[in-house]
Amino acid sequence: MHMSNFVEQIISKYSEEKIIKWFKQVCLFEAVSWCLLFSAMIWIRYDREALAPTIYIIIMGNIHGLFFTLYLLLVLPARKIFKWDDEDFVFALIAAFFPFATIWVDKKLARFDRE
Repeated sequence: MHMSNFVEQIISKYSEEKIIKWFKQVCLFEAVSWCLLFSAMIWIRYDREALAPTIYIIIMGNIHGLFFTLYLLLVLPARKIFKWDDEDFVFALIAAFFPFATIWVDKKLARFDRE
């Protein structure tokens, strides 16, 4: 089964409004979780042997991984909902790999009133 078909099958149970809400929330949470993961990376550099920064980086890494994955899964139905062309879709995919870029996707691409 193709990944987009798998995602469509799961997502088709939900309204566009709910998917839009989830996508916008995940855009924000992905960016915030990246910031928290970055703080964990800095903390562990200064205190490698301590338990607290090790636990913190593991937790933040997992949380960020969850939101990163959710973003990549929700970008597929978002493409259809917002009628993104290939260029917009590629920008939305690439945004997952740059800090805070998912917020840009939420504010600039995930809209119906674009030109």
